[in-house]
This record gives sequence, C-alpha cells and structure tokens, in this order.
Amino acid sequence: MDATTHPPPDETSLRYEGWRIVAVCFLVATFGWGLGFYGQSVYLAELRRIHGWPASLISAGTTFFYLFGALIVVFVAEAMRAFGPRKCLIAGLLAMACAAVALGQVRALWQLYLADALLAFGWAGTSLAMITNTVSLWFEQRRGMAISLALNGASFGGIAGVPLLVLAIGHLGFAMTMTAVALLIVGLVIPVVAFSVGRPPLQGAGPKMVLASAQQIRKDALRDIAFLSIAIAFALVLFAQVGFIVHLIAFLDPMIGRAPAALALSLLTIMAMAGRVLFSAVIDRFDQRLASALSFASQALALAIIINSRSEALLIGACVVFGFSIGNLITLPSLIVQREFDASSFGVLISLITAITQVTYAFGPGVVGALRDLSGSYTLPFYGCIALQLIAATLIMVRGRPQRRLTVSD
Repeated sequence: MDATTHPPPDETSLRYEGWRIVAVCFLVATFGWGLGFYGQSVYLAELRRIHGWPASLISAGTTFFYLFGALIVVFVAEAMRAFGPRKCLIAGLLAMACAAVALGQVRALWQLYLADALLAFGWAGTSLAMITNTVSLWFEQRRGMAISLALNGASFGGIAGVPLLVLAIGHLGFAMTMTAVALLIVGLVIPVVAFSVGRPPLQGAGPKMVLASAQQIRKDALRDIAFLSIAIAFALVLFAQVGFIVHLIAFLDPMIGRAPAALALSLLTIMAMAGRVLFSAVIDRFDQRLASALSFASQALALAIIINSRSEALLIGACVVFGFSIGNLITLPSLIVQREFDASSFGVLISLITAITQVTYAFGPGVVGALRDLSGSYTLPFYGCIALQLIAATLIMVRGRPQRRLTVSD
C-alpha cells in the first residue's frame, strides 16, 4: 500500500482490521507463552518426576532454549520484511507444535536439548518481538494500546495453560498431553492465522530505507546510553523473573502441594493480565521509566515475602503481588522505545531489546537451579534475584541524553 496516495486507516474504529490482528496475536501469544515461557515450569517438574534428573541439568536445557532463541529473535524484523507476518507466524507455530511433540517423547538429556532447540524457533516466531512487530504493521497512533491488548495473550497462556497442562498430564500423561497440544496448534491456531492475517497497511510506509539499515540502527543503539539503560535494566529484572517463575512450582510443591502451587502460578498470571490492562489505561499520563522502577521494586518485595513465609495464604498472596507487574515488564520496553526513539526504528530496536534480554534471562533458570543444588535450598538464588531487581530499578532511571532519537542518519 502506498502511504502517499492512500489515507491512513482509522485506528479508532472498531471495524478497523487491525483489531482482528490484535485478536489473532492474542491467540498466538497464548500458545507462545503457555508453551514457551510458563510451560517451562511444568516441564521442569515433570521431567524431574519422570526421570529423576537434577534440576540444574533440566534448567540448563531451558537456558539453552532461551539463548538459542535469542540468536534467532534479533532478526525478526528482517524476517517480517522478507516474508511477511503471516508466513513468519505460521512458521513459528509449526515449530512450536513439533517441539511440543518432541518434548513429550524425551527419554534422554540430549533429546531434551534438541527439543529445546526446536522450541526456540517456535518461541522466536510467537513471542514478544514477533507479536510487537506484527501489531506495529497495523497500528501507529494506537500502537501502545494494541500491543498491550495483544500481549494479554501471554498472561492468558499462563492463566489457562499451566492449570490445563497439569490437569491433562494427570489424566493423559505427559507425552499424550504434549501431542494433543500440538494437534490443537495445527488444527486451530494455524488456520486462524492463515485466514485472518493479510497484507499490513503500514508495510510500505517508509520501512524499506530503515530496515535496509537495520545493522546500522543496532550499532548506534548499542552505543546509546538511553537505549542501553532500557535493555540492561529489563535484562536483569527478567533474568530474576524468569528464573523465579520456572522454579516456582518446584519451590512451592514441597510446602503446599502441586495443586496449590499450580493455583499460585495461575493467580500470578491472572494478575499479570489485570496489571497490564489497568496499566495500559493510564500509562501515558506517567513517567514510564519511573513506573518500571516501581514495578521492579514491587517484585523484589514480593519475592522477599515468598522466601521468608511458610503460610499458604501468604505465599499465594505474595505471588499475586509479584504477578501484578509481570505483564507490564513485557509491555513497558515497547512503550518506552515508542516514546523516546524514532518510530521508523521501532521494529529493529524492539527485536534487539528482545534478543538482549533473552540472552541474559536465558541463564536465569540454569543459575537458579545450580545455586539451588549447591546450597540445598532456593533461599540463596532467590535473594540474588532480589538484588538484581533492585539494581534494575536504579538503572532504568538513567535516561541519557533527552529526546534521544535513533534514525538512519545517526
């Protein structure tokens, strides 16, 4: 579409096709996060139960999954430009379905790592960078709200995904459950994407020159204080957050049982969705960096309560507090980048932030698992997570030069 000869779409109209794309991305995010992010906690607990493998070795597979995925996700913007959003989303979903089947058939640790490698392709094609870049092709004025609504699928993946996985595994077994999930992706989600995602109206609105210089934009960003303070702060806090969430069921299970532990994780993700919805309605009125710092600090406080409590009610309540900011932590980087940097570099910068944070938090589950095995409890690694969250809360307030813009001419 030639943006110079056609009027811009009315993004405020409920009939605008972009809102259909938001609904599709919500569905994709539900499976992407349900299997690729929140599902890791279930995989760790189930593989330990079935095979008796050490938590550190299973967690290392999760670290490999995130690390390998980060190498792929940095090129999401270029892949979107070359193949279009529909083909990229379908490819990610196919990889996710194949990985689900493979995880259910794991019999040795090397097979787990192969399954995690395949899952990394699915994660890159269904998670933050892909969803954000897809939505941004349909929205400009209402981009922040559209991204927030689409990413609620991430929270719903935890709300519905984890309890349903645990319930299905209890009745069908791990292998059959993962196969059933794969069939659901192939039979439901992929057809929805194939028939609903068409040509984006904003695809031709200037990105050719910008995406051709994506390498230069990344180079300039890595020398920019404002960008680095965003990327590093969110990398540290997501390292702590992912490490905690992946081990949450394993931590709570001995104290309150598997079902209450799954409930705690479900409530955590419900609050992630509620927090994002409430936050998206008022965020434009506030300092988004300050809001990020307060979110980081609230997680640190909740985690301190979790470490020092043995009360089921207090543990679940602290998980609720922790979860309130989870959804915002995957939305806030996009909102800060949109406010502080040139719109033409949005897709490249979001892909780069996603890659940087993923490389960092890839080590979260493995480090937490290793420290747990070495110390004999989760106290030491969880206090380490608190320290990282407080450091991130300070770092995010480093703004660099005001009104900093990364453009092609930088």
